[in-house]
Amino acid sequence: MLPTGYALPMRLHPNTVILAILTLATTGLAWFLLKHGKTTPVEAFAFVTGALCVWLTVKESAWNFPFSLLSPAAFFIVFFRAHLFADMSLQVVFFLLTLVGWYLWLFGGQRHTALRVSRCTPMGILLAGLSTIALTAAWWGLLELINGSATFFDALLTALSLTAQWLLNSKRLENWHFWILADIVSIPLYIYKGLYLTALLYGIFLIMATMGYFAWRATWRRQQDSHTAFPVLMPEAA
Repeated sequence: MLPTGYALPMRLHPNTVILAILTLATTGLAWFLLKHGKTTPVEAFAFVTGALCVWLTVKESAWNFPFSLLSPAAFFIVFFRAHLFADMSLQVVFFLLTLVGWYLWLFGGQRHTALRVSRCTPMGILLAGLSTIALTAAWWGLLELINGSATFFDALLTALSLTAQWLLNSKRLENWHFWILADIVSIPLYIYKGLYLTALLYGIFLIMATMGYFAWRATWRRQQDSHTAFPVLMPEAA
């Protein structure tokens, strides 16, 4: 029997089909470009594992976390070679946050049960925004000192991604807002750095993140309806 949080869907939903097609398409594209010498094995590996990770996250499956451990390891090398030092160091933080998120998704709810989708309070959203601004300023100053490349946008992407990952670990719906912003920033940045496959990957991430927002919002609404109908039997998760 699979642990709570690992259950796979028993019937196909249109979103599942679309996500599967996107993931298969990115895998095929990565293989094609690798075969023709247009990308490196490391970037292709990061491409495929990243797509699988986002797909599983959209489906609220805890299986996304094993892939989340593989993807940052590959992207660490990709960004090091591109001199995107903030993004490179971000992968180390992602690796650690992924371990925390894995535990929280499985045991972070009431009585050590699986987490449910929840929403940030207005104060939580404000703190997330202020944290993103503070992190951007701090990383920007550091990158200027070490002569990084595209320092402001590299720092902004780092800050957005860290905030998004923290909210994702808590299974907050608003994590998708920050991922969408991060994807929008990353696409022109990676094109500028010549990482065309990675830029394309983040374009696909943008589509997946948008789908993820609507899928999680639907889940949250179902939970609220259930909570209203059965307030005693289904208390809101912490």
